[in-house]
Amino acid sequence: MPFQLSYVTSSVPGLKSPATISPVTLAGEWVILYRHPFHVPDNSPETHKHRSISVRFIVLTIILLGTVVASRADELSIGHFSAGDLTGWSDKTFSGKTEYVLVTDGEKKVLKAHSRHAASGLVKKVTLDPKKYPLLHWSWKVEHTLIHENVTKKSGDDFAARIYVVFPRTFFWRMRTITYVWAHKLPKDTPTPSPYSSNAIIVAVESGDEKAGQWVSETRNVLEDYRKVFGENPPPIGGIAIMTDTDDTKDEVNAWYGDISITGSCQ
Repeated sequence: MPFQLSYVTSSVPGLKSPATISPVTLAGEWVILYRHPFHVPDNSPETHKHRSISVRFIVLTIILLGTVVASRADELSIGHFSAGDLTGWSDKTFSGKTEYVLVTDGEKKVLKAHSRHAASGLVKKVTLDPKKYPLLHWSWKVEHTLIHENVTKKSGDDFAARIYVVFPRTFFWRMRTITYVWAHKLPKDTPTPSPYSSNAIIVAVESGDEKAGQWVSETRNVLEDYRKVFGENPPPIGGIAIMTDTDDTKDEVNAWYGDISITGSCQ
């Protein structure tokens, strides 16, 4: 029997409205980001075998409204916020609502996130071979970092800004994520397991408030990062997600996200 996904209604153009999905399509239609509770449906042998799983997950549905289109031969646009485009991005709230809205910052249009004791994210489904497209590019800005952040505890697992790269597998409990964060005190470039699962690795790309209030451009080699943290070649990338969350630390913060793209060579 199909089950209903609860989406938060959003006034931002391009975000999805509620939809119903059959459990048999989960492997192709869902991405699991370790953060909030999720229980496996009880109608499969694999589920019966793993019924004791109680890990907290974020479950962000990423049904694509369109396809990722190459803007150049070697560049794929994932988030074209500067064009006011949120097509294909889905919004879901878990603990309070982080507000995401397109705004003009200086001379460019960007995506602004405001979180007060809240956790929700935006996610977009993609199908990309990281061996062909290893380099993820984005820009971001934070008002400040979260002083109560503590990645070793679930109660401190909040960040002013996150970019998730999701690697789905046949069974959701084997899915892996690399989460690039702007941290408060987590050392830069030190892969750290999420307090929720060793399959979710957190990497601080920025740390501290030295660059707070400034736009910072980032490039990460997702292929190399995956090999480094998991010790093997990655499966295809299945989703990219954004989240600014403060529900555990009970903080409040603003963050801004610029365009996101992925390429096969440095720009």
